[in-house]
Amino acid sequence: MNEMPRQPFQARSAVADAMALLRRLLQDHAGRPNEPLPTERSLAAQLNVSRRVVRQALAELEAEGKIWRRQGKGTFIGPAPALSAPTLSRLASRTNFYEIMEVRLNLEPTLAQLAAHRASAEQVAMIRKLAERLAGREADADPATLERWDSAFHRCIAEAAGNRLFLDLFEVIDKIRYDSAWQSMRARARTPDGKRLSAQQHLDIAEAIAARDATRAAAVMRQHIALHQENLQRALNTDPVQS
Repeated sequence: MNEMPRQPFQARSAVADAMALLRRLLQDHAGRPNEPLPTERSLAAQLNVSRRVVRQALAELEAEGKIWRRQGKGTFIGPAPALSAPTLSRLASRTNFYEIMEVRLNLEPTLAQLAAHRASAEQVAMIRKLAERLAGREADADPATLERWDSAFHRCIAEAAGNRLFLDLFEVIDKIRYDSAWQSMRARARTPDGKRLSAQQHLDIAEAIAARDATRAAAVMRQHIALHQENLQRALNTDPVQS
């Protein structure tokens, strides 16, 4: 596996400085959650950095759940809102683990395939960074932390696919899996070997997207979702509550 190219120190420093200034801006904007932040162009001028630096800083803040962005609407503070809370609640009550994984198994390989064709350089860098962060924390991170970073990784790929409707469908599934019962089952389904394999698959998916290898990106994503599907199936079959 090729080593991820490192950013020049000055470029990384510029992004870190921009993020520090943006965090202050978010604090000042906290009382106006429904009001969009300034445009990238305005932020670049305000912070005296390039738009590329602003985009990367915003991407990292979005991965942390500090902001959310919607094309045509702008950038807002906080995590992305549910598409429709009553609808999501109804969907969560009507579906089950099998159906959720069945949808993911059909949706996310396509997202990975499209991302390999369409991801920008900044998106590729973020996908790789999240994969590496997951690989570094799979062994010892708590379940909530793993869920947060895993969600950020898969959502970044969904965004890089460049299809608004696919992204909306992904967001529905992603919101449902934050249900407490779903998270509890995923935590029980994790094993040391499974976590190591999952971490390697994240890295392989990121590398395939970076290499613009759409076929491999889709294939590894399919293997990745299938692994979780099998682990959940095993957990369900051995859970005395479910028997």
